[in-house]
Amino acid sequence: MGASVLMRPCLRLGACSPGGLALPSAAPTDSTLYAPRGVYLDHQRVIVSDSGNHRLLLWNRFPCHSGQAADMVLGQPDFSTEGPAARGRGPRWGMHLPTGVLLVEKRLVVCDAWHHRLLVWEQLPQENGALPDYALGQPDLESTAPNRGGDPGANTFYWPYGAAWIAGRFYVADTGNRRVLMWHGFPQPDQPADMVLGQEDFSTRAENRGGPPRADSFRWPHALAGNDLWLFVADAGNHRVLGWRGHPDRDRPADVVLGQKDFHSCQEFPYGPQGPRRLRFPYAIACQNNQLAVADTANNRILFWSLPVEQPCGAPAFAVLGQKDFNAHGENRWQAVQDDSFCWPYGLWWYDTWLAVADSGNNRVMIWSSPNSTRQEEQHVLGCAR
Repeated sequence: MGASVLMRPCLRLGACSPGGLALPSAAPTDSTLYAPRGVYLDHQRVIVSDSGNHRLLLWNRFPCHSGQAADMVLGQPDFSTEGPAARGRGPRWGMHLPTGVLLVEKRLVVCDAWHHRLLVWEQLPQENGALPDYALGQPDLESTAPNRGGDPGANTFYWPYGAAWIAGRFYVADTGNRRVLMWHGFPQPDQPADMVLGQEDFSTRAENRGGPPRADSFRWPHALAGNDLWLFVADAGNHRVLGWRGHPDRDRPADVVLGQKDFHSCQEFPYGPQGPRRLRFPYAIACQNNQLAVADTANNRILFWSLPVEQPCGAPAFAVLGQKDFNAHGENRWQAVQDDSFCWPYGLWWYDTWLAVADSGNNRVMIWSSPNSTRQEEQHVLGCAR
């Protein structure tokens, strides 16, 4: 099933690329993006991890037209400053490659991946450059060492790229430690995790537990999604997505694998037809209305599965966005940039009938709408999007 049947692009934030790829300006503005890797939206607002500029951009009201300027910036003192740690002001003031971003019960949370922490604002900030209230994974807002400078623990991170709030549980994809951490409820500063997935305990971090891939191991767990009945983890380095029926209360093997023929395979297929069963570096996932969307990043497409997934290994996707069919995989379909093409989609957020895609290689975020949303609803929410 193609994009025109499933969803249609309706609004763009960041680069406008009619007929070609727009490279980011050396000087950022309030309406430009550089390799965004995370996005959040709801009926009110949009928040983007502008990863290459080491900042968050916030639209406090849902944008009413493509290319609209952001209302607020975090991680930098103003819209024109770029660079890690607020261009050297220090980690208290800035970020280093922010990725996953979300709101959890009015808290703003961002994965500050290369500072090995999650930053938390207890309430949405009201001014540019507002400081976070605290960090998870570090003892304070000045510290940035991986695993706090030591071995992994139940309250440390190494490249935490993704986070999710699912069924009253807070999950973190602790990518560099090759594990997923879970808390019942939202954690307080320095609170140890209640559970680890992918490692035998909180102190180990070996890739695939020191051996070949298994149903209970990770190489690069990068993003999480699910609902009351399912938990999914995008294990990007193993070119697969693992799924658990029910939320595990202990480290245990996954029930489902997508993208590979079995739980012990991690094959990459960089050439030739891809089909509906293969994944190459799936860096993002999202879940809504008993459907799972997977950003098949290196294949420059988004694949969709219906839930529940009945086939334990290698179930085929039922629809694709960004390519004309399941076999194609080129960046922007090997043509000029179009509203419905992708170049390394790196982040997803699904809300109601809207799917936001951090189209990293095209330096933009594209918001797609479902056929279930009428044109009148689009104009109400988005205004004149085009």
